[in-house]
Amino acid sequence: MNLTLSDGRVLVVYDSAPKVAAGMTVIWHHGSPQTGNSLQPHLRAAAERGIRWVSYGRPEYGGSSAKINRTIGDAAHDVEELADALRLDRFAVMGASGGGPHALACAALLPDRILAAVTFASPAPFTTKFDWFAGMAGDGQSLRISQRGRAAREKFERTAEFDGDSFNALDYARLENEWASLNTDVQQAASAGPAGLISDDLALVQPWGADLATVTSPVLLVHGGDDRVIPISHGYRLLKLLPDAELWQRPHDGHISILDASALAMHWLALRST
Repeated sequence: MNLTLSDGRVLVVYDSAPKVAAGMTVIWHHGSPQTGNSLQPHLRAAAERGIRWVSYGRPEYGGSSAKINRTIGDAAHDVEELADALRLDRFAVMGASGGGPHALACAALLPDRILAAVTFASPAPFTTKFDWFAGMAGDGQSLRISQRGRAAREKFERTAEFDGDSFNALDYARLENEWASLNTDVQQAASAGPAGLISDDLALVQPWGADLATVTSPVLLVHGGDDRVIPISHGYRLLKLLPDAELWQRPHDGHISILDASALAMHWLALRST
């Protein structure tokens, strides 16, 4: 469905059970770049557990309107309006990669509504207190250049190429099999242009507009020990910043194969969301 927000922008929303009252609702925050459409492994695992699965395209993704100079924290305002439209009082949030910070921002800025949060391979807030770029494939060039502003990031994108070393063997195997729907969705998002990805990168290296120290809900951080896009050091940093968090480190997983833990994470949510 298309949801018109109070400022006139449109969010493209996907809802697995708009007419069914499920035991719990999860709002999913997609990675970068993706369209926001629900992925089949998530839908299947959620249905098996009686979870209502809602996802949406962030601004400039999958047909959702642009929001100029958006911050990570802006996602919480969009999600609040989305939840109001769906008549959701309390709900959980999950997010992967570039979606992880947006899920955490919801936990920080909507404390009365978030039951619990889960992230997979999430970046930590940008800081110089540790080497934020260390271990990133290609030395994190797209994010480094994003510190120079939109014009520099847009110029970089014109000649940017995917670094094959970003993923390990498990990642590539999953993209061909269990997570083939993710591979298809990424290609669809990329074919629509890089605007959403660029805005995500710019937001990641700026202040988030959400203080993780204020998060009161439980948070599960899931991270691969062989993640070459967002290294495990980011998981350790988030663990320090969040008051009530636990970290699941899966030593052999990379940036994609970490999503294999999605079903287990849904079980974790169910235990903490009553």
